[in-house]
Amino acid sequence: MSFLKKAAVAAAIAGVTLSLTACQSNEIKQEMVKAPELNNQDLYEVDHDGRHYVFDDFAVYQDFLKVGETSFRKVFIGAGPHGESLVFGLRSEDKKRLEGLAGVEMYNGKMPAADAFYGEMRAEDGRLYVFNTLEDMQEVRKNGEAAFRLTQIGTGPQGQTVVFVLNDSNKKNYPTELVARFKEMNSL
Repeated sequence: MSFLKKAAVAAAIAGVTLSLTACQSNEIKQEMVKAPELNNQDLYEVDHDGRHYVFDDFAVYQDFLKVGETSFRKVFIGAGPHGESLVFGLRSEDKKRLEGLAGVEMYNGKMPAADAFYGEMRAEDGRLYVFNTLEDMQEVRKNGEAAFRLTQIGTGPQGQTVVFVLNDSNKKNYPTELVARFKEMNSL
């Protein structure tokens, strides 16, 4: 075989190898790319010591309830619902992020909640509001009260009054699923 034929065959083989490698590499890259985690299935708010705290992670929220402080936070002075400091409690992996934080995005209305949303809001007066829609949570934050609700006195984890927030579409039904989820989340 002449040198040119050998070179042509080698080039053809190399081209096929490069093509296969490129395809295989793209497939691997596509498998490695995951959909971003939205973390929009729950939200917790606490009025404490003149500040309004917001958490998008249950474990961080629970730690805050035990110690009254959060290790990592993003603070906005005077941006709370009533002009108080607004503090977003963050997970360790979120502490260096400047954007894309689910708690911040949901609180500001820039990210919709997941269909199976769960929320809690602990007011300074000792009431514990429980939600199954972000819209209801935003309405209570804005108005300070729930238009439609089921109130259970003394049934909270520390004997708080628990207010299960309802809306126009579910106000006539006992919120069985929401009550069960509340008990599960709070180990009652």
